[in-house]
Amino acid sequence: MGLGNPGRSYARTRHNVGFLVADELASRYGGDWRTKKKAEAAPVSVGSANATLLKPTTYMNNSGAALSGYGLDQLIVVHDDLDLPAGDVRVKVGGGHGGHNGLRSIFQHLGKDFVRVRVGIGRPPVGVAPVDYVLGRMDSAVKDAVPLAADAVEAVIEKGPEAAMNFFNTRT
Repeated sequence: MGLGNPGRSYARTRHNVGFLVADELASRYGGDWRTKKKAEAAPVSVGSANATLLKPTTYMNNSGAALSGYGLDQLIVVHDDLDLPAGDVRVKVGGGHGGHNGLRSIFQHLGKDFVRVRVGIGRPPVGVAPVDYVLGRMDSAVKDAVPLAADAVEAVIEKGPEAAMNFFNTRT
């Protein structure tokens, strides 16, 4: 699941990097987006695994509602992360939500023990509120990280979370 907000006004914001990664994966694997309940879904095959890419049609604060019928063991969430430098990509299993409302919603609906691909967007400049920063236009470092984040999702699917963490979390 790529996290983001629906609508054109949010399309290129830092908070929507998860949607861009889902779109990148759909492009790589020939996924066609179709509206399904509270998400757009694109079934794809990644290696020998079948997967469904999801982009919630709910706003970020209600992202967990789009996961009805899915289990934690099937879930990889791609999201923006203020605590990583812009453009960094890391893989994580479990942990807290760090104030991210999309993750908070998923925690409320399913729990917290799922795989995440975190895409760094950096911290806001002094004097800029975090909400304004995440809803601001994505910079080139974040855009350039989209293919790498898609590679991380592929690695989780094909090699497992541990191998993906060992590779992506040790990159500089």
